[in-house]
Amino acid sequence: MITYKPVGKEDAVYFESLMPGRVFFKGAVSEDYGHDEMTEYGSRVPEILLLPVSAREVGGALAYCDTERIAVTARGAGTGLCGGCVPVTGGVVLSLERMNRILEIDTANMTVTAEAGVLLTDLNKALEGTGLFYPPDPGEKTATVGGNAATNAGGMRAVRYGVTRNYVLGMEAVLASGEVLRLGGKTVKTSSGYSLTDLMVGSEGTLGIMTGLTLKLIPEPGASISLLIPFADLEDCIAAVPAVLASGCEPTAVEFMEREVIVCAEHYLGKKFPDTASDAYLLIRLDRSGAEALREPMDTLTELLPSLGARDVLLADTDERKTSIWDARGAFLEAIKGSTPAMDECDVVVPRDRIAGFVRFAVRTGREQGVRICLFGHAGDGNLHVYTCRDALTEADWKAGNSGVMDALYREARNLGGEMSGEHGVGHAKRKYLLESRGESQLRLMRGIKAAFDPNGILNPGKVV
Repeated sequence: MITYKPVGKEDAVYFESLMPGRVFFKGAVSEDYGHDEMTEYGSRVPEILLLPVSAREVGGALAYCDTERIAVTARGAGTGLCGGCVPVTGGVVLSLERMNRILEIDTANMTVTAEAGVLLTDLNKALEGTGLFYPPDPGEKTATVGGNAATNAGGMRAVRYGVTRNYVLGMEAVLASGEVLRLGGKTVKTSSGYSLTDLMVGSEGTLGIMTGLTLKLIPEPGASISLLIPFADLEDCIAAVPAVLASGCEPTAVEFMEREVIVCAEHYLGKKFPDTASDAYLLIRLDRSGAEALREPMDTLTELLPSLGARDVLLADTDERKTSIWDARGAFLEAIKGSTPAMDECDVVVPRDRIAGFVRFAVRTGREQGVRICLFGHAGDGNLHVYTCRDALTEADWKAGNSGVMDALYREARNLGGEMSGEHGVGHAKRKYLLESRGESQLRLMRGIKAAFDPNGILNPGKVV
């Protein structure tokens, strides 16, 4: 068990000399820096908040903390869902929110270089008019690109384009010692030893702090269309997914959702969804170079889906219709959160042909434990988002029921050949499930990697391993 030094006035004086006017000590720290989006996983206001504006300042702070044995928790926009930016051992929170410059858009090499604190929404806005786009599409668009890389975020377009790791070509990262590393670059491939870039992606701030990223871009599709497909029940809806993926249509996104979640989103947004008469829906997006190229995959799906049990195939071929559907999909998390006083989440990923079985299991388990469950997810890549809702349960019944549901869900995902997290990460809330999922041998290797990067254990202690 590592013992960390509390932050004292003398430490605050040093940090103030390093980054004047951007150091907040004790009572001057807002409580917002003590939790992430999932407040169920606790809150602890840090002893001191640092707002660096350069890798040099990050390096100076880390070198000092490493020498003094002060714990450091990196933070982006605080939109995580696993307590990954909660400073569970106190110490320093080092927020990269002011490192938010887009440094270069290189259209020749099809890359963008940005500081880690750039918001995903600002990155997408900066790329408008270039003919290029950044494919990863996590549900929370106000997350930072550094936070996305730290958790290897996925999102709705992952079924076609992949996840964040597939687009990180290079990075600037600072080790616990304060040393600044420049990993990778603009080359599209390498066979030059171990890939430290890939190792840093998904490490949740436990190996080093990413301060800048070079990201791969691809040509922007010239046309897109969305299909909303109602089904009589969720099982038929999900069972149709393998046939959709095998049809050759190469969908960009294949999402599934229940009516209950859609109705929550309607109330939250104050907008009507195009259709709420069915129990379950698939939402499919197709991207192509132009409108004519959309015709064949669209015709294929409109012919195929009724044979798979679809009640209809509703086309969203105008910006207004697309917006009404995708805005609702993007609001699911906040809508569920607004419907209950407390909630917990599970984002397991299972083989795509086992999604239906897992959904059946989740619904049954919720009923058995007396806990309301809302679920939706990325049917195209097997990533399910299962939310447990406290509603009117007493504190004791909520804790017991929620724990029973979560233990059962992670166990079933493991039994089905799945993983404990598809895109939200581990943080501190899911550590025991990582051990159960990966086993002691793999965790031992992960701890060894952690020790090589951060021998004194100051970086995001209490997280992942």
